[in-house]
Amino acid sequence: MSTPLPADDPSAKIAIKAESLTKIYGAGNTEVVAMRDASMTVMAGEVVALLGPSGSGKSTFLTAVGLINPPTSGKIYIANQLIMDGPKALTNLRSFRRKHLGFVFQKSNLIPFLKAGENVQIACELNGLSSRQARIRALELLDYLGIKDRSQSYPSMLSGGQQQRVAVARALANRPSVILADEPTAALDSFRGRQVMELFTKVAHEQGTSVIVVTHDHRSLDVFDTLYEMEDGKLTQKAKEPLAVAH
Repeated sequence: MSTPLPADDPSAKIAIKAESLTKIYGAGNTEVVAMRDASMTVMAGEVVALLGPSGSGKSTFLTAVGLINPPTSGKIYIANQLIMDGPKALTNLRSFRRKHLGFVFQKSNLIPFLKAGENVQIACELNGLSSRQARIRALELLDYLGIKDRSQSYPSMLSGGQQQRVAVARALANRPSVILADEPTAALDSFRGRQVMELFTKVAHEQGTSVIVVTHDHRSLDVFDTLYEMEDGKLTQKAKEPLAVAH
């Protein structure tokens, strides 16, 4: 069973905590350390950017805390519970992911033969809602994200930015503790990319959902609460640069 943190613990508002995560592939001459002693604490409602060059270990970290690719060592807490102790899972990961995590990827990965509303509705149904409840929830989410008017449109009829809005709505279907986004604006222009980043901030600050965004896009870093950088598998927190003041 997963181990909860004490209710009076000051970390009770922590949404996700990674402690000294290391990921090693291979052994001996073929050993590759993809992630080394990486730690991160994300509070409820906080939006975090994870920066770094390709091959630095960002995706390794994201798939570890997303309970997809377990670490070789270290601990992962989500929603106040110890979920991973090294490679050992302390709960049913598939069930836990479905209840507590949402994912957004570089491509929206919408089902092409389902309309926008149906793409969100099916995610709600997979989380136990009836068809009627799921349809209502889907429309509420699309309305919240400013795209309800396109609920009857197929993905091919939507712009890249609109597709990502639907993908974010789908990620919110299970009311997750944490959303993990991997390069969600890589295929978008500057304007639409910033819209999506601001959307994550809206979700985090208004819904209390924590968001970790892996990104190469430095154009919208001002919307994030906290910045981390990964290089050669090592994770460090970066200071935010002050906004320029117009004279």
